[in-house]
Amino acid sequence: MSNIGLIIEERSRDIGDFLVGRLIPFRKKRMIGPFIFIDHMGPTQLGPSKYMDVDQHPHMGLSTLTFMLEGEIIHEDSLETHQRISPGSVNWMTAGKGVTHTERTPQDLRNGNTFTAHGYQIWVALPKALEDMNPEFHHIDGKDLPQWYDGTTQFKLVAGEGYGKKSPVPVHSPLFMVEVINKEAYALNVNGKLKGEIGICIVEGGIEACGETVDKGNILVSKVEDTCNINLKPNTHLLLFGGEPFPEERYIYWNFVSSDQEKLEWAKKAWASKSFPMMTNDQTYVPLPS
Repeated sequence: MSNIGLIIEERSRDIGDFLVGRLIPFRKKRMIGPFIFIDHMGPTQLGPSKYMDVDQHPHMGLSTLTFMLEGEIIHEDSLETHQRISPGSVNWMTAGKGVTHTERTPQDLRNGNTFTAHGYQIWVALPKALEDMNPEFHHIDGKDLPQWYDGTTQFKLVAGEGYGKKSPVPVHSPLFMVEVINKEAYALNVNGKLKGEIGICIVEGGIEACGETVDKGNILVSKVEDTCNINLKPNTHLLLFGGEPFPEERYIYWNFVSSDQEKLEWAKKAWASKSFPMMTNDQTYVPLPS
């Protein structure tokens, strides 16, 4: 593809009973702008024999962005946060120097019925100067995110800046995440609307770009100014994300991100010894990977 640098195909993996698709990091592309990790959760059916129960685990040097398309999750963390997230809203947790959290199916949905869980778990690396900031948590309701139409094509600015608008999600570097949903065939223009590197994540449907047809389960990676014409097939659902890359390399080990490998070693030891900030209302513990 002449102007798309890379196509990344989703690779499935299991986390307990929950199937997720890993999109980045990928061996040829570790980051897209400041975005360093994207898991596609589901779509999967949850019910009496299977719920989402991600036990207490740590993060450092990044912000997590949880964006649900279907289903709901309860987020709790070592900041004493208790927050339900519904489709279209954003949970934004900045780990900074260290935070722990759990993600679980709400108790009222454990009622014998089945439902679909589908969403994206995204990590955004912090700028070097903010890697050791105090942790924070913010929830932004879907109705408070900028939304607009171009004909029958719907746009939502999930985070950052783009298309002349700004999301209320308190990001820490120049970035963007935009949801695009169309009913009819649509020519998508990103040049001059977004800045930096861009990942085009195909949730449903498909696109034609640079003479290639690309279907759901793939991410296309480029620089915004190099992106060729993107034609959406009818009933396509995209997530556009990216931004300005950092000048320094980022290292990643498990749930820890840093520009300094020595900090990763500190985080490993702190989690293994349970001297990391821990939750007071949850005694579960995900061990450090061997």
